[in-house]
Amino acid sequence: MGKVAVMFPGQGAQFVGMGLDFYQNFEESKKVFDLANEALGFDLKDIIFNGPEEELKLTKITQPVILTTSVAIYEAIRDRIKPDAAFGQSLGEYSALTVAEAIEFKTAVWLVSKRGEYMQNEVPEGIGAMAAVIGLTVDAVEEVCREASTRGTVEISNINSPDQTVISGHKDAVYFAMEIAKQKGAKRCIELNVSAPFHCSLIKGAGEKLRKHLLEIDIKEPQIPVLSNVTAQYVTKDNIVDLLEKQVYTTVNFLGCVNKLLEDGFDTFIEIGPGNVLSGLVRKIKRDLKIVNINKVEDIKNL
Repeated sequence: MGKVAVMFPGQGAQFVGMGLDFYQNFEESKKVFDLANEALGFDLKDIIFNGPEEELKLTKITQPVILTTSVAIYEAIRDRIKPDAAFGQSLGEYSALTVAEAIEFKTAVWLVSKRGEYMQNEVPEGIGAMAAVIGLTVDAVEEVCREASTRGTVEISNINSPDQTVISGHKDAVYFAMEIAKQKGAKRCIELNVSAPFHCSLIKGAGEKLRKHLLEIDIKEPQIPVLSNVTAQYVTKDNIVDLLEKQVYTTVNFLGCVNKLLEDGFDTFIEIGPGNVLSGLVRKIKRDLKIVNINKVEDIKNL
């Protein structure tokens, strides 16, 4: 086996009951869920295990629940894997920084709760939208956004794979961009079920609010190399604050992160946390890799 990268999911991967089998079977996982409750001052673990789903979908709840579940699963298997790098998609970058010991878990779970709150509240509901564009190149989607910007702000928010890009911005501009994309040959355009236009300039204020907290917390040099969604390069202690601020309102370049790791000789990707979205994206980027998804206790046998 060559180099191993661990990767962590972002918002949208959550489901009621995630991580419960790890909580019941691993003391290391139980400790993480209990620490999350301590850090936030309410029973987060009850929401994770029992719902309701509507509460789980609230951005200020979703972000800490995914981080908590991802880190809890990692702690259960950390002795079985020796990652050479860590990265995530959007929120998942905080999970990566936590397992790399750049940010302490209790700090991280509190931080992403604030991040979720600021991202949710920056733009009034009903103003913004996001959509996935499938079947066009990134360059083609950039051109679509330029043409649609006559109706308002619309920007690339996520580069997921060579033919899957997400756009974000004012609702009218996003809808217009979806029409243009179809005319240019997009296979599908799917509006995403989100409450705000994430990763675009409309929520720059949320990044600025988050920065104040980032400057107050203790950040250490990562013990495992961690890739930034903003630059698709490895972070350092000195640039983590700037990059996490920008990550709120600029493009999440998941494709760039995977390509950087492929350049650096990585051939094994382990997705840790709820869902399996990232495993599917990596397969689209390059097929002949070892890709493992650890979502349930029974998945550990695949390591």
